[in-house]
Amino acid sequence: MSLRVLVVDDQGIVRAGFAAVIDAEDDMTVVGEAADGATAVVLAAELAPDVVVMDVRMPELDGIAATRIITGKENAPRVLVLTTFDLDAYVFDALRAGASGFLLKDVHASELLDGIRVVASGESVLAPSATRRLIGHYASGAGTGFRSDAENGPRELESLTGSQRNVLALLASGLNNAEIAAELDITVGTVKSHVNALLRKLGLRDRVQATILAYDLGITRPNPPGADHL
Repeated sequence: MSLRVLVVDDQGIVRAGFAAVIDAEDDMTVVGEAADGATAVVLAAELAPDVVVMDVRMPELDGIAATRIITGKENAPRVLVLTTFDLDAYVFDALRAGASGFLLKDVHASELLDGIRVVASGESVLAPSATRRLIGHYASGAGTGFRSDAENGPRELESLTGSQRNVLALLASGLNNAEIAAELDITVGTVKSHVNALLRKLGLRDRVQATILAYDLGITRPNPPGADHL
């Protein structure tokens, strides 16, 4: 079954280029295109895509605001934000708005396609530079402001089992499911079950939100990431 993708960018030639690359894949279909955030919100509701590839700077409604609206709805699609501008504010705002990934537009076509598949699978992806600066921001003690109620963290964490808490810490350290399984000597399937359970218990959308919460609560300490995926 093909992944349904909505491409959103205010530059027609860029939008067409992304759409052509995506449509050429056997496992993907571009179901719609939008030139601004307002249209993207409408099409996301009408077309029910699996993934929205979203630009940031657009007229009518910018990509961050559009992402917030789209991801706030029931059965929302995943959003992969693409931008020319590698700015901290865009990274943090995109994550706070509910995006599952953040890549720069100059990525190789294969990286874009892999990014779409990753977020569609329920995981998250960040450009290497964005990952380094996100972790560096925590290392400096600045935080992201993603969670304003981190003081309630201990109560939230009480709902997690010891195994789920261990998985959360490793997940936030940048390990993928296979690496977590090897670290804890459990199966990948068990890791997936723990991840799904902790996301549900903590009311989080995906691994990006879980990672940021773990840093906010001090469960994981900043270290230079060895991978681009969170």
